[in-house]
Amino acid sequence: MKRLLLSAAATALLLTPLACDLGDQIFAEKVMVGTLLSTPDVDVSLTAMAGLDAGTLPDGGVPEADRLTIPGQTAAFVFFGTRNGEQGNPQPLADATVRLEIKNGSTLNLENKGSGTYSMTSEPSDDAGVKYQTGATYRFVAVQGGNSHVGQVEDAPGQERIEALHPAGGYIRHTANQGLTLQRPSLPSGSERTIGFVTVVPVSSEGKQGEPTYSNVPKDPLAFIQLVAVPVEWKTASLSIPGSAFPQPKSNYLVIFQTVRTGGAESNNLFIGSALLVGTADIGMVHTQ
Repeated sequence: MKRLLLSAAATALLLTPLACDLGDQIFAEKVMVGTLLSTPDVDVSLTAMAGLDAGTLPDGGVPEADRLTIPGQTAAFVFFGTRNGEQGNPQPLADATVRLEIKNGSTLNLENKGSGTYSMTSEPSDDAGVKYQTGATYRFVAVQGGNSHVGQVEDAPGQERIEALHPAGGYIRHTANQGLTLQRPSLPSGSERTIGFVTVVPVSSEGKQGEPTYSNVPKDPLAFIQLVAVPVEWKTASLSIPGSAFPQPKSNYLVIFQTVRTGGAESNNLFIGSALLVGTADIGMVHTQ
């Protein structure tokens, strides 16, 4: 386990200069994976969801009489553990107090869900819930045994709009079981592309979302750590979604593209390979033939 994580840390050293004591962070036993991911409200056309031609949408978006709004969400999640786990997996620590801080802003205490996981989810209308702010600096803080373990992500990214997700008719007409390729917008000279996650979710005519049919988001803490160390696969300009993401004809699917900026350990007692990610999403709808 240590050999694998130290390899990830060595790669991270080449990618990101850090201000604190790298020697302490390399050998620190505590590890954190934290994410703050936001999706906006999505206005979809009931006509489009029925597979009918909605025509060209007006400048104001979907007309109110034909509009179904799928509420956005912002979700904060933290896994906190030690690197002493078995079979290459970190060992969870369930006795910590975890909070999310917006630098020069508010603080949110996350709920202890057990097994080393701490989380909070809220809708934009929830005044007491977690908020997403473009450009903000977010600190993930886990307190255990009187010691604070801190990770940080700076400059939360703004929405990266993929034009193909927003055709004039309000949805993408697509053949079931066929792959879909999307192009991310070009970057200004000298800019670095952020990590991009894609998730596809079926949605009913009433706006109820089902289980994802496809996602390239890592599934466990170790996979997140490896992603932050070697993110090349998630920084490509072309997004290839397999045909299995759209299995049923005459069905609707939301394609959620999440652009994410990464951070890492801030305090010396947190392992340098800890993975912290913050981002927001662009969403489009696919109707299959």
